[in-house]
Amino acid sequence: MSREFVNSIRRTFPGADLSDPWGGGHDAWKVGGKMFACIGTANDGVSVKTPDIATAQMLIEAGVGTKAPYFHRSWIRLPFGCDEDEMRHRLATSYDLVRSSLTKKVQSTLPPRS
Repeated sequence: MSREFVNSIRRTFPGADLSDPWGGGHDAWKVGGKMFACIGTANDGVSVKTPDIATAQMLIEAGVGTKAPYFHRSWIRLPFGCDEDEMRHRLATSYDLVRSSLTKKVQSTLPPRS
């Protein structure tokens, strides 16, 4: 897997926008202005949000990912070498979590999730 593979998945999410908020080559994907995934300059994995700290810890203990550096403990970093289905699932879960946390007003401005 690669940055391009991950970005190709995230481009399919309605209303997802790519930015580089810190400069230097980060890929930060946001929906409604809130980040749901980020690839750092090390270019060796993607950080995604999980529902809570307990889920993140369980995924880390199961070997799915590692603690996402610089992020809240509810985020994990998935290495590019992880299972493709797991990567797709975790990206979609992160997107859905962040999207559902947006205000109803902001959600109403986004394209529908199919």
